[in-house]
Amino acid sequence: MRYDLVIFDNDGVLVDSEPISNRLLAAYLTELGHPTSYEGAIRDYMGSAMHRIHDLVLERTGQRLPDDFDDVFHARVFAAFERELQPVAGVSGVLEKLAADGVPYCVGSSGSHARIRVGHRTTGLDRWFAEERIFSSEDVGRGKPAPDLFLYAAERMGVAPERCLVVEDSPLGVQAAVAAGMTVYGFTAMTPAAKLTGADQLFVTMGELADLLV
Repeated sequence: MRYDLVIFDNDGVLVDSEPISNRLLAAYLTELGHPTSYEGAIRDYMGSAMHRIHDLVLERTGQRLPDDFDDVFHARVFAAFERELQPVAGVSGVLEKLAADGVPYCVGSSGSHARIRVGHRTTGLDRWFAEERIFSSEDVGRGKPAPDLFLYAAERMGVAPERCLVVEDSPLGVQAAVAAGMTVYGFTAMTPAAKLTGADQLFVTMGELADLLV
């Protein structure tokens, strides 16, 4: 194994949550008077921390989102997760391989700790991720594309950035990993490869990722 730590993004990489959350985000923003399509939500917000949604809406419209926006949105997302959420196909096999090979791994997600835990519990991935393996944008001052989250995860796991591999599916996440001085593999199941051109390697299925982790 060429890396001492594998850092996984969560939404879209471990749990197949992006279609659910972006559908709900588009609907909620539209409901609040900011017409947004599903495709627009993916283009503009996929991989973002919540503060970036607030910032972009304010920048574009001059209007602030309601104070309870995050709470209402998360309540809708968590309810949908309980009904619909599945793990990304093949990701359990990747985690099994890393565990068998004794390679440390963790999560570095723009989502909140609560969102990560709900997703993992619903999909059964909680068996792979103890609390000390979970890092959220809540833990740092700036979310992706800033490198802060990935650097924080590496520091907490005791691994130098240049010895880390990040697995990401969003342009913001790839930018953050590059800025952190880490190798990054881009998952193109939902994101066009052209949008992840900063990645060191691209892959389409988790089976391909397992083959790359040798």
